[in-house]
Amino acid sequence: MTACACASGWWWCATPDGSAWRKRALNYVSQQPVLAGWRKLHVTVVPPGLWAEILSLRSDRRLVSRRSCSTQPVPLPSQAQLLSSSSAGMAVRVMVLPSPKCLFDDPVQIRVAGLLPQQEVTLRASLLDESGELFQAHARYRAGSNGELDLSRSPSLGGSYSGVEPMGLLWSLQSKVPYKRLAKRNVLTPYCVDLEVYEGHGDMSCLLGKCTNERWFLGEGVKRIPVREGRLKATLFLPAGPGPLPGLIDLYGSGGGLVEYRASLLASRGFVTLALAYMAFEDLPAMPEVLEMSYFEEAINFLRKQHQVKDTGIGILGLSKGADLALSMATFLPGIKAVVSISGSGFNSFIPLKGDGFTIPTHPYNLGRVKTSDDTGLVDFSDVLDDHRDPATWDCRIPMERSSAKFLFLCGRDDMNWKSDLYCQDVVQRLQQCGREVEFWSYPGAGHLLEPPYLPLCQASIHKVLGMFVHWGGQWGDHARAQEDAWRRIQAFFWQHLMDSDIPKSKL
Repeated sequence: MTACACASGWWWCATPDGSAWRKRALNYVSQQPVLAGWRKLHVTVVPPGLWAEILSLRSDRRLVSRRSCSTQPVPLPSQAQLLSSSSAGMAVRVMVLPSPKCLFDDPVQIRVAGLLPQQEVTLRASLLDESGELFQAHARYRAGSNGELDLSRSPSLGGSYSGVEPMGLLWSLQSKVPYKRLAKRNVLTPYCVDLEVYEGHGDMSCLLGKCTNERWFLGEGVKRIPVREGRLKATLFLPAGPGPLPGLIDLYGSGGGLVEYRASLLASRGFVTLALAYMAFEDLPAMPEVLEMSYFEEAINFLRKQHQVKDTGIGILGLSKGADLALSMATFLPGIKAVVSISGSGFNSFIPLKGDGFTIPTHPYNLGRVKTSDDTGLVDFSDVLDDHRDPATWDCRIPMERSSAKFLFLCGRDDMNWKSDLYCQDVVQRLQQCGREVEFWSYPGAGHLLEPPYLPLCQASIHKVLGMFVHWGGQWGDHARAQEDAWRRIQAFFWQHLMDSDIPKSKL
């Protein structure tokens, strides 16, 4: 590729043999020296949107098509050399609307302007995570007759996804290293997504334009407060404003740790949220011999005493192992009004749960039923647990029928970690037999890890506690749509049952 210059709508390439050829002008251009050091090239004034025609070339040099350039770079002229300040030209522009800075769960409009009519281009998104791992996605497009692209209307012709997918460049991000999960560690900094437009559907060697989308996990005015009170290992997120506001406890799964990004996004939407660790963090053991209900009771009491939290009860949100803990908290502890279970079950899994005068044993399992793929090395745990319908396992059930809380169950039908769809159906049936109203959504093509929207699908990753690469399942497009829908339902459910209201428009 030779030197390529773009200044206010003009795209040029030059070769050492002195050939030169006009590519395109978008706006008024009149009698301008185009390349310093060359003999003067003049163009005529034309109506907006029409081609600028070359009037004279006082040299045997020509401009060659960008697609045929293959010689050594030469110095580029400046924008001032190309166009005078009185000619307000247009370059290829990549835009993120309504703002290039937003929350991570915000949908945005990605647009490109200044292309040729029907021009073929490739869009690429790139993101470096906090470990330096590069995640990328790309899609091929053809501009409209006006030289513009709008990803909310323009279909992708192939690449990481196809069809009209306004946020496809985000949810299809993938690492070149297999089995990497994109999960934010430091919620005080954004993910910066570089959006680039390249000419053609080829090797992405000729960049036409770019911009950066800053996607934040902490909204304006939200406070992050580390909590080490009593035995608690947690982080409290306080939205701006005096309250009263709905209060939530956020629990992740058996991978352990203190996971903050979902809690920080919920706080940015108006929830006082406590992200709670319960294993594999600081002095909490990676695989506890027993989990104590009193620990979770401390978390409930801590959250309820926050002056911003509405005093009529709180909500619990749990994923996987955190989901069955959420059900247990609502069953055995007071003050819980609403529970959301994501990819969970209705029994106590993997670690005994000790309460005041009782212990719920773990649901029986047999690690001899673990399946490992010869091709990928991925571990499939879906057949490890004994049949949950066998009465011999029912002493492991969580008797959530006793709870007065409202319940929302969410799962994916392509969950390859365990049979969450069957487990959720069983729970819903049990509650309905007791005359309870239950919300239940099972998503075709969605996997185990239902996350906030626009985080890309993780089909497999290492389980931090087990040290194995686990197959989570999911199909890219289906999973992305499930995450968008589930996120909306989670917020609406908690607003309804904790505040007796719809989601405020200011929190959308």
